[in-house]
Amino acid sequence: MRGFRRRTPPSSVVLVTRQGCTLCAAAEPLVARAALAAGVPLEVRDVDADPVDRERWTDKVPVVLLDGVEHAYWTIDEQVLRRALRG
Repeated sequence: MRGFRRRTPPSSVVLVTRQGCTLCAAAEPLVARAALAAGVPLEVRDVDADPVDRERWTDKVPVVLLDGVEHAYWTIDEQVLRRALRG
């Protein structure tokens, strides 16, 4: 949902990752910084730990979900994420 502006800031951030994924390793610290700066809790979830997550996200990791809605995947832009977290 790139380019979509929310009216209210999200209350949760989920980063869907996979062990051994280099894009995931690069995304985690920047997503953590953005979530911390916005005061929004971050949950990091392994895509392979849940069959439903694996079915839905396996080809897109890393994936950032804001309030359960896909915000970005593969390459995460920290500044775009920070703007989305401001609402």
